[in-house]
Amino acid sequence: RLWYVQVMNTGTYAALATQDATQQVVVPPVRGQILDDTGQPLVNNRTALVVSVNIARLAQRSDEAAVLARLAKLLHMSRTLLTEKVRICTAGVQAPCWPGSPYQPIPVDQQVSATVALQVMEDHQQFPDITAQVQPVVNYPAPAGADPAQVLGYLQPITPQEVAQRHLTVTGFSGVDLVGQAGLEQQYDAALRGSPGIQRVSVNAQGVVTGTASQTPARAGDTLVTSISAPLQADVQSILANAVHKAYNAGNTGATSGAAVVMTTGGRVLAMASYPSYNPSVWTGGISKAEFGYLFGSGHGEPILNRVTQGQYPPGSTFKVTSVAAAVANGYGLDGTYNCPATVSIGGRTFANDGQPGLGAMSLSQALVVSCDTVFYQLAYDIWLRDNPRANSIPSPRAPLQKMQKMELAWGFGQPTGIDLPAESTGTIPTRQWLYYYWKQYKGFWCKNGRQYGSYIQQIEYSDCQTGFVWEPGQAAIAAIGQGYVSVTPLQLANAYAALANGGRLYSPRIGEALISPAGKVVKRINPPLIRRLPVSGSTLAYMRSALAGVVTQGTAAAAFAGFPLNRVCVAGKTGTADVTGTQANSVFASFAPCGHPRYV
Repeated sequence: RLWYVQVMNTGTYAALATQDATQQVVVPPVRGQILDDTGQPLVNNRTALVVSVNIARLAQRSDEAAVLARLAKLLHMSRTLLTEKVRICTAGVQAPCWPGSPYQPIPVDQQVSATVALQVMEDHQQFPDITAQVQPVVNYPAPAGADPAQVLGYLQPITPQEVAQRHLTVTGFSGVDLVGQAGLEQQYDAALRGSPGIQRVSVNAQGVVTGTASQTPARAGDTLVTSISAPLQADVQSILANAVHKAYNAGNTGATSGAAVVMTTGGRVLAMASYPSYNPSVWTGGISKAEFGYLFGSGHGEPILNRVTQGQYPPGSTFKVTSVAAAVANGYGLDGTYNCPATVSIGGRTFANDGQPGLGAMSLSQALVVSCDTVFYQLAYDIWLRDNPRANSIPSPRAPLQKMQKMELAWGFGQPTGIDLPAESTGTIPTRQWLYYYWKQYKGFWCKNGRQYGSYIQQIEYSDCQTGFVWEPGQAAIAAIGQGYVSVTPLQLANAYAALANGGRLYSPRIGEALISPAGKVVKRINPPLIRRLPVSGSTLAYMRSALAGVVTQGTAAAAFAGFPLNRVCVAGKTGTADVTGTQANSVFASFAPCGHPRYV
């Protein structure tokens, strides 16, 4: 055996001895910035003194509780908050908690003073397994007051699962061992994070470094330039918040949330605001249980939610542009005359013109200007009568698509826009197929709770149990004015109006404009891809654009635009009011400008 080890395997053990004589040091990269359209930073990095706790080692000490108590007092932090920050996320442990590796030092304060840092570093007996280091910390400078928290997203520590899935490297520096969890931070995480460097150093038997064997420098992350205009973003955030407050103070107690988005007609997002919002710096240095509850709790309106991309609302009369397009595609002329009575009867139900009297015969243009519901009810019913009526009552996942809903889907509704953000709702377009699956999903509940002679709700549930898959004429009628089962995201609505304004090109919106290397070179240009062209003629789109200009000057939006300098900026748009069962109505406005050569939506 001695001969085998000393002679035969000399090379193997010599190599192992060489490995023992070197140690690998990971050099952390600097995360890239996120900039607005003029280069002002929306997210950047600053250096800070960070205090971290190696809880895996500290937990082995008998005086763990005493050490944490002393540290909490030094940091002027409650013991409860410090405990929340250092506990590991496991089954049964509610956030906030540390989702990263349990063997990695956990940052508990990312902005301590030099005095506190020196006390931690010098007094190891009082603060064992606690370190203070200069580390990069994410910063949110909010240029011009712009703080699009839901758009930017946030960073959280790398979890063991993410290390395995994304092949990430843990550096041991808490400030850079972070990964994007939402918004642009998640969408562009691979480019923003950069790549760590590797330094191999020689050490002697005592562990003292004797030299550098090899070195691969760290590569800083790329910088993301966005199309967000910081001054415009700040204005949109302020105007949206003021509008919600004004409505609430006027007695509309349901007015607690809202969304606003500004785009170019070419698909670039210039501003995106969701209310209620929050300050994104809340994530820096760890988040408390109270802060976590505020962000994710429904009691405060769930500020973490981006209502522009994730909120789903009935669009109301803003949806009528798709109904006009569907009517023309199915043989109804733009030069025709359409009656606008006070009420119409469809399928044994009476549908009213939103409380207005009958307005007589009118063109489709005038129907858009005054937003006559009964014109669109009748159009939808007429098309329903001729649209493969036998398919309406056959429960099948392969049911054919209705004519009006085919047009709505072509405008981008009922499907994600593909924007460069990781979370997006699809909204709902009630096709026959969708209605079948909806009925399958809720049939058991309806059949269990429905009563033929019970309360009003129980009678509806009884009926839905039996025939909830049937595409009824009343459903077709209310879908034509953006109500019933129809729901859209504000982004889908803006994107559809961008296609209307630009002549029919439906884009997938983009917030990112370019990725810039640390050396200042363009790594990648980001352009909104074309999804499709609307199946609508240029003359029909021009007809609707002209009608929507009339909405602002003499139609349902005229009162809101009183005093606005329309002679300087011609605005075209459409109002929408959508009733929601059990709550107050939603208010929607979609617009573009200037009327003749639209640039913004």
